[in-house]
Amino acid sequence: MSFYMHLRAAASNEVPEDFSSLQDFMWAAWEAHAEEYVAGIARSIEKDFGHLNELYIMGTNQGDATNAASSLPIFGGRPIHDPAKDQPPFVILNPAETRGTAEFLRTVSFDERWQIAGTKLSQPYVGWEEKNAARNIFLGYHNDLRTFYERTAQAGHAVIKAFWH
Repeated sequence: MSFYMHLRAAASNEVPEDFSSLQDFMWAAWEAHAEEYVAGIARSIEKDFGHLNELYIMGTNQGDATNAASSLPIFGGRPIHDPAKDQPPFVILNPAETRGTAEFLRTVSFDERWQIAGTKLSQPYVGWEEKNAARNIFLGYHNDLRTFYERTAQAGHAVIKAFWH
């Protein structure tokens, strides 16, 4: 079974505010993911998004501005919970949070973060023939997220995050 983090840009006035409407909106977006990916309004990461979050938050000091921004790309934002508690929450970043996330990803040094977290994050990839396989995978995720958030921030949009099983 796969587990995905699905990101979808949307104008603030298009963001549903209740779980059921978010579920409908994001399911339709997931069904159109290939087209929306090409259009630059959607991204997804399969299974590794929690590890990518570790890359961003490791080495930050509790309570500092970098720490607050480092949590935004993956799990940060306002959660909208399933009333039945059967599904993961949706998470919404408003346009200001989207701009903050874009700024964090623009200024954070991937190489510095990799020096802090790379050994731990590389463990599942030990034995792969390609040298630096894990680093290249995470660098690809980072570059994709940076591009997505920059484009979304420039448009003044919000981001909706879904976590699908």
